[in-house]
Amino acid sequence: MNLPKPIAEDAETVTLRRSDYEALIERLEDAADIAALDDLDARLAANTKHALRNYLSAESVERLIAGESPVRVWREHRGLSARALAESAGLTPSYVSEIETGRKPGSLSAMAKIAGALGVSLEDLVQRRRVARAI
Repeated sequence: MNLPKPIAEDAETVTLRRSDYEALIERLEDAADIAALDDLDARLAANTKHALRNYLSAESVERLIAGESPVRVWREHRGLSARALAESAGLTPSYVSEIETGRKPGSLSAMAKIAGALGVSLEDLVQRRRVARAI
């Protein structure tokens, strides 16, 4: 490995050529990427089902991008029926259905209960709405 040669240095600073600096930054980014992949590999090896619990499939992501209800996508990803989700969240099945179909936006309290029941952040369920309004 070629180490960069300083152009100048003093007690507080070292001056490098831009190309050497950019190569160092790229190496740091590569090291961070490798560490993240190693961490994922370790989690997958330890418990595949648990490690992938919060990773959506490409199909699920496409459904979200297409505008489908995040509540429905996450509910199905968790393998829950609408009735089971409603019961777990302490809501009526009809209210959960109205949220999933877009007939009702869902109160902040209801969305927080649903997020808790699904084991996701509230932002995972409502961020799409903010983005849609901003566009």
